[in-house]
Amino acid sequence: MRIGGLASGMDTESIVKDMMKIQKLPLDKLMQQKTFTEWQQEAVRDQNLVFSNLRTSASNMRLQSTFNAYSAETTGSGSAKVTTTPQAMNGSYDVRVNALATSAKMTSELGIENANGDPAKSTDLIGVAGTITVKGSTGDVAVAITAEMTYADVAKKMQDATAGSEPALRVNFDNTTSRFFMASKELGSAQNFTLAFTDDQGKKSDDLGLQITGKAQDEFTSTNATNGSVTIDGVRVDGLKSNQTVINGLSIQLQSVDAAGSSSTVRVQSDPAKPVQVIKDFVDSYNKAIEDLQKKIIEKRYPDFQPLSDEQKKELTETEIELWEEKARSGLLRNDPIMKSALEDLRRAFMDTVTGVADGNLNHLSQIGINTGSYTEGGKLFIDEEKLKDALTKKPDEVMALFTTRDAAGDGVGARVYDTLNDIVKKLSAKAGSSTSSVDNSTLSQKLKRMDTEISRWQDRLTSIEDRYWKQFTAMEKALSKMNSQSTWMQQSLFGGS
Repeated sequence: MRIGGLASGMDTESIVKDMMKIQKLPLDKLMQQKTFTEWQQEAVRDQNLVFSNLRTSASNMRLQSTFNAYSAETTGSGSAKVTTTPQAMNGSYDVRVNALATSAKMTSELGIENANGDPAKSTDLIGVAGTITVKGSTGDVAVAITAEMTYADVAKKMQDATAGSEPALRVNFDNTTSRFFMASKELGSAQNFTLAFTDDQGKKSDDLGLQITGKAQDEFTSTNATNGSVTIDGVRVDGLKSNQTVINGLSIQLQSVDAAGSSSTVRVQSDPAKPVQVIKDFVDSYNKAIEDLQKKIIEKRYPDFQPLSDEQKKELTETEIELWEEKARSGLLRNDPIMKSALEDLRRAFMDTVTGVADGNLNHLSQIGINTGSYTEGGKLFIDEEKLKDALTKKPDEVMALFTTRDAAGDGVGARVYDTLNDIVKKLSAKAGSSTSSVDNSTLSQKLKRMDTEISRWQDRLTSIEDRYWKQFTAMEKALSKMNSQSTWMQQSLFGGS
């Protein structure tokens, strides 16, 4: 029970409150440190998001497709779709498709009937046992079946059994037609296969309707997959196992076979606009990111402006609070070692010589018109667009290698920048964690947890101190009350009867 000034007449509550203000000073300081640490964590996470987005943008700088400085225009029969690679050369090319690569296919010619003489469904039991033998280019595959299996079970077992062989088959039993449909997953004559069914008595039969001729066979039934073939400027290329091939820097997609005397004409010309734009877009994003970071690293810190407590905010207007916190939040990333290192590492990633390219080839960004400004600008990049276009037009393969090379002797610029940004993101995540992660063991998060523990201890301690103060004042009030009662009794005893 708390007794507040009944005997003494003192404002005990105000006295205790003032005494507790002094006791709370260490806690107030700790709360300010926690708020500052939360602000700092937020600032690091925001910067980490900037670097993460920049890393996503930089991923294009390590891909060969980004630096394809040629375009292809196709006219004529349209039997082939042609695109360019960085190895393409200017000129006009005649492309004729002689044959398409096809898959190996087999289909039951007759519909299969179930035991009741009705068209079979995939869920019907096959009613016979034996072995289906699939003979392909890598050998025979035996598929054992039982009478208790359904037609769907047989199809699945054939497909699973051939998964690791050539050909690997897709097999389906169709309810509408009551037939097995089979096809190789890949294309080309190497996918051809034959098959037969031997019952459990060792006799070849066609009880499953696997034949495609309409009658039982003692021999294997064959398929007729073919290889693709294309002729470019009189040079014939046969044996294609797919309908996609690359010849002399041209990526050719075979779509249909040309009729006699027909072909497609492909005109290839330099088109550096796309890679130039990709590079410019990244450089713009990069320059903005490091310009903002440079300002934060040198931003002034105001030690006299500490985070405001809730009680302090009650005494200020919203405008005053806003102006105060603007000062208090200044310099959150001042001289941050990871941020400073990030600027230096990125500058080196861009401007160091690429040692992994062939001797005599382009090995420095300055050779294609990309340079850094002064050191005070934090490594911002500046592009001589005409010089870059000229390099992409005359030496597209060397520009591509300058950015995309992955070699033990030294990676290309794009690869280095991506790896550097990836390393920065990891370091910042280790320092500040992520707001979306369910598990956060970052340095600042661990620091905040320790602060929370210390704050809880201080709050318990202050509660004990306040209780002690009140007990002391309550004891004083009780003593004064007792003394006042004794004084009154003495007065009444000495002077009451006169």
